[in-house]
Amino acid sequence: MAHIVLTYEDYAALPDDGKRYELHEGELSVTPAPGARHQEVLLNLALLLTPYVRAHTAGKLFIAPFDCIMTNFTVVEPDLLYVDETRRQLLSERALEGAPTLAIEILSPSTGHIDRRRKMTLYAKHDVTWYWIVDPDARTIDVDRLEGDAYRHDARLDGDAPRALPPFSDLPLDPAAIWA
Repeated sequence: MAHIVLTYEDYAALPDDGKRYELHEGELSVTPAPGARHQEVLLNLALLLTPYVRAHTAGKLFIAPFDCIMTNFTVVEPDLLYVDETRRQLLSERALEGAPTLAIEILSPSTGHIDRRRKMTLYAKHDVTWYWIVDPDARTIDVDRLEGDAYRHDARLDGDAPRALPPFSDLPLDPAAIWA
């Protein structure tokens, strides 16, 4: 049986039907739209990070759906992504044409295994410096930093005490505001 490899052009022609489509090295990944808890946590994080990014960095913050076209065969949509000033030139009208500085994925029952394995591997391969995995059920955020071609665990937000997470080392994140 022949293996079909899809390209960005194939991806762009997919229907707008509420599902989340991504290309993982030419293979189509389809997941259902995120649920209510996922979206609440996403909005809370975006509301916490946006004022900081605007006031303290020359970078940009984007919320899904927003394509990261890593290659013609790998297109992902992190739930939230940050592009620092060194990567701003990768932004185009259609997408980020390369890797973000930070990709944030919020776990859902249908995506946890993809976010922890396949997407982590893709992000490392394509030079995403920081990767946050947000687990609403466990109320944790795990931060991984790219070292060479693999991630090393760098920090964790858990419990009730506010904590700053890289790459935003001077922004304490209040768990009560994230999981509210």
